[in-house]
Amino acid sequence: MTGTILTYLKEQGEIPFSEKPLNEVDSLILCQFAYLKFDGLVPDVDETAEPVPVKALSTHPDRERLFSDERYEKVNRELFLGMTESRRFGGLRLGYYVNLIEKDWETQFSAVTIFLEDGGTYVAFRGTDESLVGWREDCNMALHGPIPAQQCALKYLKRVAEKVSGSFFLGGHSKGGNLAIYAAMNAAPELQERILTIYNMDGPGFRPEVREKSAYDKVSDRIEKFLPRSSFIGMLFEQEPRCRVVESKSLGLFQHNPYSWVVSEDHFIMAPDLYQGRKFMDKAINSWILTLREDQIKTFIDTLFTILEASEAEDLVQLEEDKKKSMLGMVGAMKEIDETTRRAIAEILKSLFEIAGRDALSELDRKLKETGKRLKG
Repeated sequence: MTGTILTYLKEQGEIPFSEKPLNEVDSLILCQFAYLKFDGLVPDVDETAEPVPVKALSTHPDRERLFSDERYEKVNRELFLGMTESRRFGGLRLGYYVNLIEKDWETQFSAVTIFLEDGGTYVAFRGTDESLVGWREDCNMALHGPIPAQQCALKYLKRVAEKVSGSFFLGGHSKGGNLAIYAAMNAAPELQERILTIYNMDGPGFRPEVREKSAYDKVSDRIEKFLPRSSFIGMLFEQEPRCRVVESKSLGLFQHNPYSWVVSEDHFIMAPDLYQGRKFMDKAINSWILTLREDQIKTFIDTLFTILEASEAEDLVQLEEDKKKSMLGMVGAMKEIDETTRRAIAEILKSLFEIAGRDALSELDRKLKETGKRLKG
């Protein structure tokens, strides 16, 4: 019988970590749990207070604050309830929380350290939240240097490693998975030795020059990367052939949602490969980004977010709530774009279609040759 992470909580929630060690499904649960807003409920990374049990959060007077991300409010509530009522997750303790959103620095970073009952430690990095700042920072990954959130992740890991003894797991969903790997591959050798496994749940890879400047090879054998069959986010700059593909209950880009991943007992149901059409598009987009100059990428990102910010929305929730007002603002902003920028954007997009067209012809030629060989055989 198959289900989702919510099904897993009901069916496996009474088995403590002391009897069944951390597995891939547990990791996805903890990565999604990191999206909850723990501000004021879990000790800050600068505090000396004791970690807070998950179960204790259910009676906290400000517990409604946990579910302020309206995109996943209903399912996050189910996740939280399932965790607090289970033997496996109810006794987990949370500490060293940090949540940083800096519009001027184009930075969105959040992480929390989770202490398992069997003595293990899991450092969970939050993925992109609902803020436009977070989405802009994701786009900045296309630029040559590390983004601020990646630098924050490395600093956070160093601080936690100073406070916590022994080994630990790292993980994150979406951008959180990228941050987990970035922190690990740039950590000092003695810190890297303490890392057991790094879980990347459909998070993007790295530009070649970012990866080459790190010690990626020192930690690559401990990376567990999972992708849904229609992965887009997780295939950005991905060069690792060992990714594992998961079946999903959703279609297209909605497969990025962790609640759609198919679970059976204590593992994911694996798919044979990504969908062929998705692989084709992912390859074309990656090739396109790597052909663009730094100034072209910056122009594209700046223009996109000039239009989005004209909606006057601070996050995706506001953008959705007042669609009419948001659309009017964005249409007005598009009219104000100067002719030079328009031509630059048109040229950038033209290069994408040229690459996609070239790759399509190459793929067609390959298939024709394969068919010809089969006919001759």
